[in-house]
Amino acid sequence: MAIGLIGGSGVYDLPGLTNTRWVEVSSPFGAPSDALFCGELQGQPLVFLPRHGRGHRLPPSHINYRANIDALKRAGVTQLISFSAVGSLREHLAPGTFVLVDQFIDRTVGRASSFFGPGCVAHVSLAHPVCARLGAHLAQAAQNLGVALARGGTYLAMEGPQFSTLAESELYRSWNADVIGMTNLPEAKLAREAELCYASVAMVTDYDCWHPDHEDVTVAHIIALLTANAERARDLMHAVIPALGADPKAPQCACQRALDHALVTAPQARDPELLARLDAVAGRVLG
Repeated sequence: MAIGLIGGSGVYDLPGLTNTRWVEVSSPFGAPSDALFCGELQGQPLVFLPRHGRGHRLPPSHINYRANIDALKRAGVTQLISFSAVGSLREHLAPGTFVLVDQFIDRTVGRASSFFGPGCVAHVSLAHPVCARLGAHLAQAAQNLGVALARGGTYLAMEGPQFSTLAESELYRSWNADVIGMTNLPEAKLAREAELCYASVAMVTDYDCWHPDHEDVTVAHIIALLTANAERARDLMHAVIPALGADPKAPQCACQRALDHALVTAPQARDPELLARLDAVAGRVLG
């Protein structure tokens, strides 16, 4: 059972990673963002996917989120940690802070947000859209390392690629959103449908445009923070992966049974073509 990582190129350059190779994985939902970078850390299999592709060639709206999650599931991933750069909507969440997201607000449009559809309808619960067990491991690892991590926060997912207007930024603050980004949805929704344990580490690079000091932020400053965040993310991964691999509760986690009562289409009414595409995502419940 592999641990999956999604993020930028700096995250997967882990010291001590062995048996590394790039593996092409086909998905019936189209092309993933890139090949999967596979390796082992202290004997624990890891699978990393560059969310935007190597060289950051894909904007958020053009990422094939379904193919990404499907490919990771086919590669044996059962626990998935997402790293993403975000803007802060709160004074206390200063640039350089990591936020362990536990809620989402979806403001994306036009993105395929479900593996299911006509011919096989399913409704999963997203009341608690991230894995609390995975989050507890990440919080403990961050504490041990002295990494500034806020446990809990709401991620506002916007479409992009443009950043918010000031009016939008103030609106999202009034909704009690804490950070804003463009990539965690529909990623988190699809991870739940695929019965993956999913956690999101949002890495703050700047205050959104609501902040009076926003105009003082430079590209050079943001790049410096991205580099520092990637280094801390690698440290966090190095600390948490052994704990996740050794967790005896992982195979029994409720996330991995999210489809137990989700399917509502009668077996005789299901579309064989769609069922064939769902072989990795929902094969456990479809037989």
